[in-house]
Amino acid sequence: MKNSVNRELPDTLMSDLNYKPFKTTNFGNPEIQRVAPKVHATANESKVVSSLAEVVKQTVQDGMTISFHHHFREGDYVFNKVMRIIIDAGYQNLTLAPSSLTNVMNDIVVEAIEKGVVTNITSSGMRGSLGDAVSHGALQNPVIFRSHGNRARAIESGEIKIDVAFLGVPNADEMGNANGMDGETAFGSLGYALMDAQYADKVVLITDNLKQYPNTPASIKQTQVDYVVKIDAVGNADKIGSGATRFTKDPKELKIAKTVNQVITHSDYFKNGFSFQTGSGGAALAVTRFLRQSMIDNQIKASFALGGITKPTIDLLEEGLVDRVMDVQDFDKGAASSMHLNKQQQEIDASWYADPANKGAMVDKLDVVILSALEIDTKFNVNVMSGSDGVIRGAIGGHQDAAKAKLTIISAPLVRGRIATVVPDVTTVVTPGDSIDVLVTEVGIAINPKRQDLIDALSHIPGVPVYTIEQMQQMAEKIVGKPKALEFTDRTVAMIEYRDGSLIDVVKEVKD
Repeated sequence: MKNSVNRELPDTLMSDLNYKPFKTTNFGNPEIQRVAPKVHATANESKVVSSLAEVVKQTVQDGMTISFHHHFREGDYVFNKVMRIIIDAGYQNLTLAPSSLTNVMNDIVVEAIEKGVVTNITSSGMRGSLGDAVSHGALQNPVIFRSHGNRARAIESGEIKIDVAFLGVPNADEMGNANGMDGETAFGSLGYALMDAQYADKVVLITDNLKQYPNTPASIKQTQVDYVVKIDAVGNADKIGSGATRFTKDPKELKIAKTVNQVITHSDYFKNGFSFQTGSGGAALAVTRFLRQSMIDNQIKASFALGGITKPTIDLLEEGLVDRVMDVQDFDKGAASSMHLNKQQQEIDASWYADPANKGAMVDKLDVVILSALEIDTKFNVNVMSGSDGVIRGAIGGHQDAAKAKLTIISAPLVRGRIATVVPDVTTVVTPGDSIDVLVTEVGIAINPKRQDLIDALSHIPGVPVYTIEQMQQMAEKIVGKPKALEFTDRTVAMIEYRDGSLIDVVKEVKD
């Protein structure tokens, strides 16, 4: 079976997992029946449990689905503490369903897989030793990768049924009222964890800061929480950015960022009341800096900024250049610390952010988004999941979701080292080419031929050459040569869903 982006899909798995092939980015307005969690009614007694070991014993059973959030990113302490207890207790056949998996979690998940503790994973992404292990067939069943919006949709529809959610928070009271914005380990928005708190059958809050009741403002409410556990430290908030939010000094990245800004400012979308999402990383922050100056020079203000939020975006808010910041996750302490101070910085959950099956997602109101790519091909399909060696080393994140903007820009170098970014066919299709409007590289731009309006608007920017995507691919190949074809076995190790739950691609086991 092939889908509409010409990817071969495994018939047996398609049938067993009840998948439909990806057809289109415009899937209409479906009517969805949502599920509800089981609720164990609680009287007024304290929900505080003496230890993590005790709460695991009370909640976890073989075969369950357990979840975590990744707002602490590389500073997370909760995940490894809980998983250590679960592994040592000998639980088996668990499904791991975190909002994403970061490098600090890799080794213990690999151990859990090797011992049969974890046999299924659904997540936004994975990297490092875990990505390598899964790519070489370590996991019993294929990983299911979902975007942040698609994860919210799958939880709401019951496709992901969470039995126990273990949620680290920087504060909570004895009944489970908590937020992410106050305390020594504050990380800001709880956007992804809010889905787990609302839909899991059992919700365990883990905190290092037990507050007096009632603890407000409460993002997670006592009506959703079953247990509260106090530990010494839930995480290191200094590592939520882990260097990814530093301004770049690389001349190539700065040139790309400047060109991205020129594309935005020469488009019809750069006007008062426009909306945007820029993301994190050195090049994205540079775009924000260039965009700020253009907004000042042209006396243009934005209605809202969306997504994972950084301090430079908060600076735009405080300067009056952005009216609202819609915050699903914070990528640095500057953004996190401002949340409880600025009422124009609105915490949103992953459903409000990007769920395609609700009554209106923020991504559908985006004018401009800047996204990255590991690879982009001559059909404008984008890969952010697998490396040039075929190994899983990325995450869908909100890539597919934000690509629904009116102007979707991919910002990427033509080549990275000796590896082409622009290729004839991407290794793994994550975001379909129909969603992508402009590719910006250090040598110039390529515009999707389906967007004649952008071709007209962007073809005469001073100092910005315009090429076809095929020309860019040939330039890249001329620099690095034609790579040897990757070799895979017939076994599927991961399923890549599109944001509506259809199957857009699969990842095969890497042949040694």
